[in-house]
Amino acid sequence: MAELGLNEHHQNEVINYMRFARSKRGLRLKTVDSCFQDLKESRLVEETFTIDEVSEVLNGLQAVVHSEVESELINTAYTNVLLLRQLFAQAEKWYLKLQTDISELENRELLEQVAEFEKAEITSSNKKPILDITKPKLAPLNEGGTAELLNKEILRLQEENEKLKSRLKTIEIQATSALDEKSKLEKTLQDLQLDQGNQKDFIKAQDLSNLENTVAALKSEFQKTLNDKTENQKSLEENLATAKHDLLRVQEQLHMAEKELEKKFQQTAAYRNMKEILTKKNDQIKDLRKRLAQYEPED
Repeated sequence: MAELGLNEHHQNEVINYMRFARSKRGLRLKTVDSCFQDLKESRLVEETFTIDEVSEVLNGLQAVVHSEVESELINTAYTNVLLLRQLFAQAEKWYLKLQTDISELENRELLEQVAEFEKAEITSSNKKPILDITKPKLAPLNEGGTAELLNKEILRLQEENEKLKSRLKTIEIQATSALDEKSKLEKTLQDLQLDQGNQKDFIKAQDLSNLENTVAALKSEFQKTLNDKTENQKSLEENLATAKHDLLRVQEQLHMAEKELEKKFQQTAAYRNMKEILTKKNDQIKDLRKRLAQYEPED
């Protein structure tokens, strides 16, 4: 069986359309045949016709056949437009833009391939038993159709959706893990702050205790120093008083020694000679002064 390069579903749709077109073509051919049959029965009743009569008969037949063929061609074009409209509407439902190549409609090779396909389909259909099967209809527009391209697009979107779901799940897991880690870090920070506060309180208490001990030690040392100073002062005062008494005693002894020494010196011959010399000198000085007084002029 000839193939058109389509999948099974689309090929069945083509077969249905070709059957529809063949049935319409058969009806139109019967109409043309009836035109000739009517002409034979209505006009060809005499044995001889003139040229004018033959021309009139042929012109009438031409007009009828022309009308029937034109009507069939117009109807076929409109039918094709309706078929394209259904396909385009289904494509627009999925935001697709279909394109057609008008030049391919006159491709003799493709036309022969379609003719061969139709012959093969007619032959195979004649061999099959006639069954009462309802012809499939075109899928409603609101159902989206079942075209392979649309199915592929749906599958692609579903796969992308699954990937996005998987990625979202991974991100949610990462976010949850990050939140847990954040909670742990916050708790650790709070514990550290609490420990630091306790350490500060402990350090403050310890520093206060050390300060109190230091103050007490300094106070004790100061008191001890003060006591020692008082004792030293008393000792110094006592020593000073003793030293004063000793000094007075020594001075007294020295004075007595000087008197004794002077007494002893006065009793020596040298002292007596010196005293006599000094006395003589004094007398001489007095005498000289008297003499000088006599020579000094009066004021």
